[in-house]
Amino acid sequence: MKHIIGPIIGTAIDRKDGDSGVKGAIMGYVASGAIKTVAKLGLLAAIAGGAVALAKRVGSEPLA
Repeated sequence: MKHIIGPIIGTAIDRKDGDSGVKGAIMGYVASGAIKTVAKLGLLAAIAGGAVALAKRVGSEPLA
């Protein structure tokens, strides 16, 4: 799906300034891949942050 939507959006943006849209299609394709990668890294950071917070909370409680 990213192979279709990214270039279409990029072409539409690039055509607003009067260009042919090819450069925008390429940039849209690259940007859609970059967004997917950044989203994965953000999810990983959120999970890691939650794990650290949980470890700190559990580690500070006295054992019964």
